[in-house]
Amino acid sequence: MTEIILVSEGQLNRRIDVPGGESADMVLIVFPGISCDVRLDVNLNGEGAEANILGAYICGGEEKVNIAIDMHHKLPHCNSRQLFKGIAGGRSKVDFYGKITVAQDAQKTEAYQENHNILLSDGAKVDTKPQLEIYADDVKCSHGATIGRLNEEEQFYMRSRGITLEDAKVLQMISFIAPVLENIDDEAQREAIAAEFDRHIRNIIRSM
Repeated sequence: MTEIILVSEGQLNRRIDVPGGESADMVLIVFPGISCDVRLDVNLNGEGAEANILGAYICGGEEKVNIAIDMHHKLPHCNSRQLFKGIAGGRSKVDFYGKITVAQDAQKTEAYQENHNILLSDGAKVDTKPQLEIYADDVKCSHGATIGRLNEEEQFYMRSRGITLEDAKVLQMISFIAPVLENIDDEAQREAIAAEFDRHIRNIIRSM
């Protein structure tokens, strides 16, 4: 079962040790108005261990969100996936740091890390630093990061179909974070969190 963490104000520090043959699955949610410092130290300690760490965050004001993930592959045949998607507006500041370390003995590792962001204002800032440190030679590893704006051509297309500009922007942003929310197993919880994101996104758009 995927663990859902609604991140609160302040610090979240956690060490996660995953034994062989087991999986650690987590979704982190950061709503607007929350300034936080999230640090996860994830250790895949046995063969066949797996970790899926995902997150979605939206900042619309003066928030400062720091997320740091250290993923350690120590033994062979372990898999990890990190996917973080964020939206930053107002004068918010987001720092994402992610590092995957693959030990020399951790052959047949598969490790993937992505951090994608949308900027809603010129005052918002995002600094993203994905890193790989690989000491084994038989692995599949990748990392990527993007920072962009809402697609105005998509908005024009939706408006030509009778959708308001506000609804078009909401649809774009909900679709952007949907790949994270899809990993919430409980349907009622998933829909409740999506509705909360929808409400916050509309409030941010109206304040722009």
